[in-house]
Amino acid sequence: MAQSGTEALGGRFAKLWAASTTSALGSGLAVVATPLLVASRTGNPLIVSAASGVAWLPWLLFALPGGVLVDRVDRRRLMIVVDWVRVAAMGGLAVALLTDTVSVALLYAVLFVVNTGEVVFRSASQAMIPAVVPRARLERANGWLLGGTTLMQQMLAGPLGGFLFVAAASIPFFVNAGTYAVSAVLIGLVAGVYRAAPRADSAAGPPRRAPSVRAEMAEGFRWLVRQRLLRTMAVLIGLLNVTLTAATAVLVLLAKERLHLGSVGYGLLFTSMALGGVLGSVVGDRLVGWVTATWMIRIGLVIEAAMHLALATSRSPYVIGFALFAFGVHGALWGIVASSLRQRLTPPDMLGRVGSTILFIAAGGNCFGALLGGVLANSFGLTAPYWVGFVVAVLVSAATWHVFDRPTVTQAYATPPHDTPLTPAP
Repeated sequence: MAQSGTEALGGRFAKLWAASTTSALGSGLAVVATPLLVASRTGNPLIVSAASGVAWLPWLLFALPGGVLVDRVDRRRLMIVVDWVRVAAMGGLAVALLTDTVSVALLYAVLFVVNTGEVVFRSASQAMIPAVVPRARLERANGWLLGGTTLMQQMLAGPLGGFLFVAAASIPFFVNAGTYAVSAVLIGLVAGVYRAAPRADSAAGPPRRAPSVRAEMAEGFRWLVRQRLLRTMAVLIGLLNVTLTAATAVLVLLAKERLHLGSVGYGLLFTSMALGGVLGSVVGDRLVGWVTATWMIRIGLVIEAAMHLALATSRSPYVIGFALFAFGVHGALWGIVASSLRQRLTPPDMLGRVGSTILFIAAGGNCFGALLGGVLANSFGLTAPYWVGFVVAVLVSAATWHVFDRPTVTQAYATPPHDTPLTPAP
């Protein structure tokens, strides 16, 4: 990606993009190195798999209260604090590895802290974007952010993380700590104050006692439930994450037993998906403008169903590779449209809570899907998760097709929020 693209979105976004992309590379290295580290210390499958559970747990515990925090404080400063906490945690783990004093318990603790920070950081970053770029360029901005993350985490971090771990187990974690430090510095260079102003209706009258965290979480949830378009997308994301994670959870077995692929071929399936994601991110804003967001959503639902059908029926690695590539393109376009619609429709002082509620739903879908894939494959055969995914995708497409009609989506793009926007300082 050329720097000129981010410059077209403004210098503040260029810094935010550089911070996000750098941080994504470091996080990707840790994702690869962590299971290697655990497996080098123990052969117990429960201990190895528990590392993944510890990494997912903060998304369920802190996504909702994290959104309240994002809406209460300056989002830029919050991201900086989160990054420096992650520098300390990951740096401490790297030093422990270097001095051979690391333990599995320490690794679990660091994973918990770092992923708790990621929950808050991602929510704050998404809430900050509408104040950094013009409303008309939200699709382009979200595409650049998604593309940078996909490129770093899914394409570069895999082979690089494995290579660095072989050189020395501590190196990926030192590099990860360094990327968080770079991210903190870059975000610190973004000019402005990014604290959401209260809406006019809430500012009227005498000062009131600050609502509790639970009350603010409930307010964000109620707002999302009343917003038909975003509510439907949130439910879709949750359901489709269940079937997607169930599908990928047993993909290694499908690659081995039906496609007769080795470890390299299995890795190339994910590379195909990542290539599609990068392509979709690069051309996403232009495709949305050409095809319209309505048809991006609808076509995406069809692609989702087609991918599961291909995985359930085909024995050709080329067909499966193309299906995953197409899904990668769809996933990027879906992410661009979903993020942009949320940023357009949500009041600025609720962006953190609404975004974190959707993150919570998505994470819940991922957790449940990871368990469901194994249960289905074990009980009904290896292709069962893919047939279930196909049926679910068809049903949700039929049930929600009318929700994403052109007048509704066009109005979402044309009507600015009625609330006071975030206004960064010059």
